Amino acid sequence: MNPTSTTEPIEVSALRLGMFVHLDGGWMSHPFASSSFKITSEEQLATLRSIGLSVLRWSPQDSDRELPGAELQTARPAATPEQQALVEARRAQRELLDSQRRALAACERQFGQATRASSRVFDSVAGQPADAGQAAQVLVRQLLDEMVDSEDLCIRLLSEGAGDKVSAHAVSVSVICLLMGRSFGLNDADLLDLGVGALLHDVGKLDIPYRCHHREDHFHTSENKLYESHVAAGTAHARRLGLSPGASVVIAQHHENSDGSGFPLGLNADRTTVLARIVSLVNAYDNLCNPANPAHAVTPHEAVAQLFSQGSHRFDTVTLGAFIKMMGVYPAGSVVQLTDDRFALVVGVNFSRGLRPRVLVHDPKVPRDEAVILDLEAVSGLGIRRSLKPLALPDTALSYLSPRPRVSYYFERAHVLEAQS
Repeated sequence: MNPTSTTEPIEVSALRLGMFVHLDGGWMSHPFASSSFKITSEEQLATLRSIGLSVLRWSPQDSDRELPGAELQTARPAATPEQQALVEARRAQRELLDSQRRALAACERQFGQATRASSRVFDSVAGQPADAGQAAQVLVRQLLDEMVDSEDLCIRLLSEGAGDKVSAHAVSVSVICLLMGRSFGLNDADLLDLGVGALLHDVGKLDIPYRCHHREDHFHTSENKLYESHVAAGTAHARRLGLSPGASVVIAQHHENSDGSGFPLGLNADRTTVLARIVSLVNAYDNLCNPANPAHAVTPHEAVAQLFSQGSHRFDTVTLGAFIKMMGVYPAGSVVQLTDDRFALVVGVNFSRGLRPRVLVHDPKVPRDEAVILDLEAVSGLGIRRSLKPLALPDTALSYLSPRPRVSYYFERAHVLEAQS
């Protein structure tokens, strides 16, 4: 561009081949490699007319002397207030979208780092148990340190499952347990025990065949016993890893039930620790959402409903009530229909306002990669009507919302997802 050139506003409908144009808003706000360029193809013209701008700037001095097409219809020296307001609203929308993309990328990066660290812990259990125990504590301490700076945290659905199933399960359970522990006001030592116990609750499965890692309806008595033996094997590993008594008890009791129907000792709620009861519940929730056989998976909303129906028997009611309050009736990952009939995917829940989650809304007029997250807390008169199974969605909504085949969670500060209605 000539340094002496000046720019003038022009309506997008008046653009022609050969014009030198300027786009505001940065490279993330449009699909072009540069924000200033000469229009050389009909494809560029079509793209410019599709990105939602009504007025932009062009440089007559840098444009072709003879422009093809109809007579130019340059805009008035300045856009009307209505046009300017529209431009500003779209710019704010792009900035919000960019902020939300960065927040999600940060969550997925942190979750990926945590799952890789978890994998290294499990890989070291057999040969370097002391190092594995220390590494588990370091990982949980890092998670706690990330949580400590903010009182208002949001549980965030991740767009992709990072790591193998074992590490993803371990980290997701640990994150939710630590958030539960914070809501109960546990002290730092108990939170550390809770996180380490949650991370390593299935460490005993390293000693049994993979086919017995998850109980199946068709198991014979010997297979059921082999599956249940992972708890005793886990407590033995806890001693070798040098875990604290609090973390070790979590591993020993994470399959006990409040009514005494669990294993290995059939302990009721009065004989189990608060930490173990938290892990037992969160572990059951994650297993419902992410079973060994994906065909048996239920939605997060269905998982909460199942846990609630068993609340007076299998789970401690205080722990279950706190869990539902934190996760919400429609946890992140739930597919829902809003009260205005639109379909949406719950992507975030601020557990201080669990009934008004943040949702990604199906809108055929907005490209999927430009859809922003809507905070139902900030929208008057709009709520959730019902939960749906993903396959009950119309094909277009199913493709747009893309519900996750595996539900993984991390956390972030709630204000990151704030959106305007």
